[in-house]
Amino acid sequence: MEEVKSSGGKSPSSSATSAPHANGSAMQSSAESSKWTYAVAFALSLVVVAVGVYLAAMGKGLTLVAAGVVGVMGVLITWPIARALSPRGALGESLEVAMTPVYERMEQFSVMLNEISDQQLLSDRAKTVAYREKDREALRRAIQEDLAKRDWEAALVLVDHMDNQFGYKQEAERIREDINQRFAEHIRRQVQAGVALIDRHTANQQWAAAIREGERLQAQFPTIEDVRKLPNEIEQRRLAFKERLLQEYNEQVSRKDLDHAINTVRKLDFYLTPNEAAGMQDSVRNLFKDKLNQLKDEFTDSVHRSAWNDAYRIGDVIVRDYPNTQMATEIRDKLESLRRRASEPGAVTAPV
Repeated sequence: MEEVKSSGGKSPSSSATSAPHANGSAMQSSAESSKWTYAVAFALSLVVVAVGVYLAAMGKGLTLVAAGVVGVMGVLITWPIARALSPRGALGESLEVAMTPVYERMEQFSVMLNEISDQQLLSDRAKTVAYREKDREALRRAIQEDLAKRDWEAALVLVDHMDNQFGYKQEAERIREDINQRFAEHIRRQVQAGVALIDRHTANQQWAAAIREGERLQAQFPTIEDVRKLPNEIEQRRLAFKERLLQEYNEQVSRKDLDHAINTVRKLDFYLTPNEAAGMQDSVRNLFKDKLNQLKDEFTDSVHRSAWNDAYRIGDVIVRDYPNTQMATEIRDKLESLRRRASEPGAVTAPV
């Protein structure tokens, strides 16, 4: 029997020794598996929390955040317990069995998370398609608002966005053409208004104001050919007006129209160059001399006719307009006497 025991079977001590060893290996393997399971569960819980925060920011509620937090807390609470109980044989196996639903639930969370991610992507694409027309209408309204404010650059930026973002090339090109036409019409009206103002200034001989308006238009629209010509055109109008005054002066002098000739020569004073004024000096001197002689004759005639009102009026003109002449000196001393006589009862202007 001893030979049979030694050759045919294992001794009880050998069996007892190998059994604990096998059981320990199994428990070590189970503990290692449990460790990785908890690590995966913890990672998935964190992912669920992150996705829940993102959806909450999108206004989708806090349900997924709560689920992720519960998962994290569950892992943090049960993992130390499992590690403490894992070496204790049957209790460790019982814990493993008890945690199986948790593992299954975590796997379900993982599948659900993947589905939510896919649905979110599909939802974003669906919203892009669904709101495409609304976005285009919003762009159209924004473009019209910019056009109403005459903000041409902002409108063109939105048109480029419509072209590049949504691919509406034909519509974008049509709107660009409309914007360019409106801008050109706006420029034309501004230039037209400025030119009309210049016309009014030149008609009233307000040359400085006309030049300022021309310079303003040039600074605002330097590329427009008609605007660049405005300063030269204003100067040509000024010279033409001066030539007309010179022609009128010569005609008035020829027909002895002294009053109108003097009025014209006073206007010419603002247009003549020093050389031109020197060339007209003799003519103007003779003009004022003739006018003074005319006033002298009218004054003498009024005194002879006792027309004191006329005499006082003519004498006052001579003293005012020709203060340095001998005649003005003589009349100045008599003006007070003439004024008293003109104010006497019955003093009237005698007919010429």
